[in-house]
Amino acid sequence: MVDVLLTHSYHLYYDRKQVRKMQPYPPLGTLYAAALLRQQGFSVALFDTMLEDPESGFPAALARHRPRVVAIYEDNFNFLSKMCLSRMRQVAYGMLDGARAAGATVVASGPDSSDHVEEYLRRGFDFVLLGEAEWTLEELVESLLRGPSPSGGFIQARAEPVNIPGLAFLGRGSGEIIQTPSRPLLRDPDTLPFPARDLMDYRAYRDAWKSRHGFFSLNIVASRGCPYRCNWCARPIYGDSFHIRSAESVAEEMRELKDTFGAQHLWFADDLFGIKPRWVLELADAVERRAAALPFKMQSRVNLMTAETAGALKRAGCAEVWMGVESGSQKILDAMDKGTRVEQAPIARENLQRQGIRACFFLQFGYPGETWEHIQKTIQLVRQTRPDDIGVSVSYPLPGTTFYARVREELGAKTQWVDSDDLSMMFRGAYTDQFYRALHDALHAEVETWSPPSGDRLSGPALAEDESAPSTSVRDLWAKVTRLEKTCRNPEPTLSSAAV
Repeated sequence: MVDVLLTHSYHLYYDRKQVRKMQPYPPLGTLYAAALLRQQGFSVALFDTMLEDPESGFPAALARHRPRVVAIYEDNFNFLSKMCLSRMRQVAYGMLDGARAAGATVVASGPDSSDHVEEYLRRGFDFVLLGEAEWTLEELVESLLRGPSPSGGFIQARAEPVNIPGLAFLGRGSGEIIQTPSRPLLRDPDTLPFPARDLMDYRAYRDAWKSRHGFFSLNIVASRGCPYRCNWCARPIYGDSFHIRSAESVAEEMRELKDTFGAQHLWFADDLFGIKPRWVLELADAVERRAAALPFKMQSRVNLMTAETAGALKRAGCAEVWMGVESGSQKILDAMDKGTRVEQAPIARENLQRQGIRACFFLQFGYPGETWEHIQKTIQLVRQTRPDDIGVSVSYPLPGTTFYARVREELGAKTQWVDSDDLSMMFRGAYTDQFYRALHDALHAEVETWSPPSGDRLSGPALAEDESAPSTSVRDLWAKVTRLEKTCRNPEPTLSSAAV
């Protein structure tokens, strides 16, 4: 019997796009919570839903570990958890039913449960953790398993934990939702132990990576939160805050991943990496002292990729930077409250290219007010700068964002994607889904004629020498986009108060 069985709801094989990519990473946020619980003296186990089938594997884990508490603790460092793909909520509910049948107290933590507290509680969860939840979970488990129990030890009979900040639960008798005061954010992430990676089956991750890509990649985070205020970005946990670990601690964890777990590549899963130029320099020095450098990829912003920062990133091992370029139209960037300038993208791309670092762009189409003219500017920017790779999506209304509030009245029956390859517009964009999918396919196909996809190598190649016109097949894809641009227009597209 263990005190706590931790799990999460994201199963790779329910997400067709991620299966094609086959770049699975362990649930870092879940492993942080496990490490803290164990440090405080609780016995813990992990059911890692990423690669193991939850329908068959989770019941077996319940029988094997016989947990007193089950925590469906989502990995907040996995951006897909913020989207709450509808299939994954079904997984969470299925695990809830199994855990309750096994007699465990069941806890939920993550963006979706935070956004839908009442739904989760009425569905049967005993508690929902709100905000940054490692210490909330620890204090709750302490109360449930070690606190005074006048009724003789049954968890359900304990007093309501009204003094633990960051909790929501149904009041006994009244059935009303009780929500305790918010928990202050952890200002010093170095006070947490390293994630409990020994609980994961790292061999399964290694085999998946090596069989598909020829190398083994693991994830790590150096910071929590993002101080910028893009109005479509969901920040249910950290808001506008930003707290960063010491460079020495991050470098030491990099060394451990390299020497103990055999990582050959790293993914920094931070919302934003490299905000503080001095810290990046300190990291490069700390990594060099430990000989801890591994090729890594991360995400940042075009305004942060200065020549000095790019040089320091190279010394630390950086091989690939993903930047939220979003649009080639300044009007759209301003409507998004992006806080960047279109002209910063070519500069950032050039600074990274000089260091041999792959520069990759996140692009977003369909924001309210975007027209064919704005889309053409984005296409032109991509062709001008020739990024090494791109990620194309459509504007996705996430609960809790300013953007969501602006389009909420226009949302249809579908409010979540089934998987990350859905690409459905959930409000009335300027065009229908068919157009945006064609645009996605054409732009991806053209970029791939310049440079192979990043998933096939540790670090990116130089730009292809052949800069001839796109192939006939790519021309056909663009011809389809041009044709659909005329036939897929919405007569009454959604306009927000920030429409351009």
